[in-house]
Parts: sequence; structure tokens; C-alpha cells
Amino acid sequence: MANHLYDALFGRHERSAADFLILPDGSRLSHAAFGAMAARYASALRGAGLEPGDRVALQMDKSPDMLAVIAGAIQAGVVFLPLNTAYTPAEVGYFVADAGARLLLCDGRSEALLAPVATTAGARLATVNADGSGSFAEAARAAAPGPAVARGPEDLAALLYTSGTTGRSKGAMMSHANLLSNAKVLVDFWRFTDRDVLLHALPIFHTHGLFVATNVALLAGCPMIFLPKFDADQVIRFLPEATAMMGVPTFYTRLIEDPRLTRDLVAKVRLFISGSAPLLAETHRQWEARTGHRILERYGMTETNMNTSNPYEGERRPGTVGFPLPGVELKVCDGEGREVQRGQIGTIEVRGPNVFKGYWMMPEKTAEELHADGFFITGDLGFVDADGYVTIVGRGKDLIITGGFNVYPKEVELAIDALPGVLESAVIAAPHPDFGEGVVAVIVAEAGATLDEATIRASLSETLATFKQPKVVAFRASLPRNTMGKVQKAVLRDEFRDIFAS
Repeated sequence: MANHLYDALFGRHERSAADFLILPDGSRLSHAAFGAMAARYASALRGAGLEPGDRVALQMDKSPDMLAVIAGAIQAGVVFLPLNTAYTPAEVGYFVADAGARLLLCDGRSEALLAPVATTAGARLATVNADGSGSFAEAARAAAPGPAVARGPEDLAALLYTSGTTGRSKGAMMSHANLLSNAKVLVDFWRFTDRDVLLHALPIFHTHGLFVATNVALLAGCPMIFLPKFDADQVIRFLPEATAMMGVPTFYTRLIEDPRLTRDLVAKVRLFISGSAPLLAETHRQWEARTGHRILERYGMTETNMNTSNPYEGERRPGTVGFPLPGVELKVCDGEGREVQRGQIGTIEVRGPNVFKGYWMMPEKTAEELHADGFFITGDLGFVDADGYVTIVGRGKDLIITGGFNVYPKEVELAIDALPGVLESAVIAAPHPDFGEGVVAVIVAEAGATLDEATIRASLSETLATFKQPKVVAFRASLPRNTMGKVQKAVLRDEFRDIFAS
């Protein structure tokens, strides 16, 4: 019987001897070999008692085995929940419990820390290491491969958690059709074929590295140079073999700083894509001057995958995210939900087969942000110019995007305000030349309390992932407020706008 996503991405390659993954040590894994790994992980999931629709959470280092677990989950009809490796045990505990995951897979280094988390959440804990060892990896090797479980287009494939403005993260429900439809559009729009070689240095717990980069490569049938993380030396070593690279702005700024980046180095590359955070116009100009390539910038988010893209053929305008992708409708609305005229700033709403099914166990939040007519309120502020290019000018709800990861100030503020001696705090974004935006925390101490930056940082390191932790901690006697008592974050952003300039 058919498995909508597995058949399209993995099933058709099961007997292919063509390369799928090119690893840093030069070894290669064929589609057939990877498919066999995935089938064994699917059997191991079934052997662990997971049924179609059950959830498995993964906090694992990027590796072929992690990708095979995800493919195995799709084959077994199990909903997978990939988690950022920077999340603390407390954060992982929330996700596992909220999703009702029956199994938590982690790297062996984290087993002792996550054991009580799994117990509290009622989940079984097992390990898969990047080198293919670990208790669950051993179980998979001993398992007999079986057929794919039947799953339809509207069945749930994945849960991806996105931070909440109230401090409670939300699980975005992605269906088989959501993921496959977006991948099909991107393969065509960006002209991917089986002759491409994609340099993949992104994490695969995130939409960008998993649902964009990996799914596009699978659907096109092209190999990926599969690096565990971004490392300038490794990227420069493999760039001569690549025809395409997807990255966040940090990748490009760091490569520009390297004198080895030349036109000869990227002679075979046809396409550089950037996303997950705004790319500065200066980075566009510097990259083109050094390589002769114009970076293609696009716009997406956890709940929708990709919504817009600058054109493959045509003008790629720095500062814009291009046009709505085929099949995606985009409109800009005012505070009352009325569509505004071109050139006017408002809240961006999108509709299409890429838009998620709603938030896990949050029907009220789903109804608030996903209209009955299918339009999703992104919370991003922007406008469409006279030529149809979309420009993002800011974000509602004060979302910060740093190094490609989303940080909601409210979550960080709650963690800071809970610390002894803190009266209140305000968390804002400031432009950062490397990460796009940097997290800045402005703190007011209680009367008589003595606070210092080192203590604040040490405390937050226990409760917040690294990317959420402030890069700058400042202390003030009070926070600026308007006549209604609301903190004027615009005043703080203006004060700290050049804090990372040096």
C-alpha cells in the first residue's frame, strides 16, 4: 500500500546504487544502502511498540543514522519530532511530554541527563550515536526490514516545535502532503536535477536543513555532501565538488572572511541559497564581488516551509525575499485583516498546500492564527513592491532570528525574571554582522539587590539553549514605558542598535 511521503522521497531509490551521501572522510553511501538502514530503523521502531501515529522524539547529532531514523519513522508511519541539540534537559522534557512521545532517542553523551526527563514524560529512552553505535542502533541492525506502512497525504508526518510568545512552545503539525508539495515546487523552481551535488552543512532538526535541503535532494535524486556542521575548512574543501549550497547568512559572512574563497573555488557551483535569517545587502555585494554569484534569498518558516523565493532566472534583489512560490498565495493585511495596497506595510498572510495543519493540542491557538479559509497569519511585517517583490521589514511578537534560529523574547524574559534579585527585564534584537540578529537583555534589579552579568549568564545556561541566551546583558535603573505602561522596546532597540557593530 502507498506511503505518500516515503514512496516519493525514499522508496523510488531503494534499489539505486547511485551515491546519496558523501561523508567528510570521503566515504559514500548509496541510496540502496541508506534505504536498507532506514528499513531496519522502521522495524526497530515497530519493535519498540510504536504504532502509526505515535511520536518519536530525537535529540541526536547530525549523521546518516539520524537521517535514517527519520526515514524509518516515515516508513513506519511514526510521527517524528526532531529537537535542537542545544536544548536543555528541561526544554526536552517539555517537548517530549507535550507531544506524548513514546520514545526519546539521544546521543549516548546525553543519556544520563535525559534519563529522568524520559521517565517523567513516560517515554522510553534509547541511544543512537553519530558513529552508528548505541542501544537503538544495535536494535536496528538486528531487525528484519519490512514494508512501508500505508499513509495518505493528510496523515501527520512530523511535529516541529516553535517558540511561543507566552513562553509555551507550539508543535506545528506537518502532513505528508505539506512536506512533499513544497519539495516538488522547490525542485522545479530552483532547477534541481540528479546531476546536482548539494553541499549540506545545515542541521537536520530544522526546517531548512531537513525539509528544504534534504527533501529537495531526495526528490531530485542528487547526492549530498553531508557535513556534520558548518566548518569553513570542510566547506572550502568540498565546494569544488558541489553544484549548489544552502546556508544561513552566517555561512556566507564567515566564508567571505576567508581568503581561500575565490571564483575558481566555486567554478562548478550554479546556485547559492540563503535563508532562515535576513541577509544584509552588504553581504550580497561582497559575495558577488568575490565569487561572481548572486545569492538567492528566500522566505519560509516552521509552519509553512518555503513561501517565497527570489527568481532562479531574473533579478535577485538584495533586501527582498522575491515572489510567492507557485501554488502559494500571499497577501499583506492591516490590523483588522483587510488587505492593504502594494507598497504599504502590514502583516503577511499565506495560503497553500505547504501550510501546516495547526498546532498540536492547541485548537484555540490554531483558530487564532490559521483562518478557516486557509490563510495563515505569519506575524511577519512586510510589503509587496510595484514589481511584486516581497520585503520583510520586521516581525510581530518581537521574534528574534539569530543564526537561523527563532528566539521569542518572552521566553527569555520569563527565564530572567525568575532569577533572584531581578525585578523585570526586556529582551530585544540588535543587528549582528555574523548572526543576523543578536539577543540583548536589559535588566532592572530589585531594590537593594546586586546583579552581575556572569551570574545571569551562568543561571540562564541551565535553562535556555545557547542560541537563546543573550549575547549582551545590560543593567538599567528602569525600563522606558509609554503612557499605558507598556515597555517601549523601540527605544531600547535604538539605544542598542550599534552594540555589535564593532
